[in-house]
Amino acid sequence: MAQIKPVNPWTWQDAFGYSQAVEVSGGGRTLYCAGQTSVDGNGSPLHAGDMPKQILQALDNLETVLKKAGMTFDNVVRLNYYVTDIPGFLQASAQASARLGGVKPPGTLLGVASLFHPDIVVEIEATAVA
Repeated sequence: MAQIKPVNPWTWQDAFGYSQAVEVSGGGRTLYCAGQTSVDGNGSPLHAGDMPKQILQALDNLETVLKKAGMTFDNVVRLNYYVTDIPGFLQASAQASARLGGVKPPGTLLGVASLFHPDIVVEIEATAVA
């Protein structure tokens, strides 16, 4: 039977009733990560409207979640990108590729009208396995 374990490197998400990730184990481990954005350790937005900086911060936050679960980008098997500006993301996407260090998981790029805060322009969602 699968065992489910929340993975939360911070506590600010508790006020909103969700986990940063959920680890499912049993015959292997799968980590389902909540969308990560450009926020600090208290959940406050960073780098208002700056797509390149927000991509890097969101990936830093994703890496923090992965590390808390004993994983790295090498364990990521899916990345979904939600963005408010697809052309802006495509211009900055090389930074995402470089930051992932050669990891090239499948994923989806989806344009959306808005994200959780008006200053946030990108959200990155991942699934990882170990």
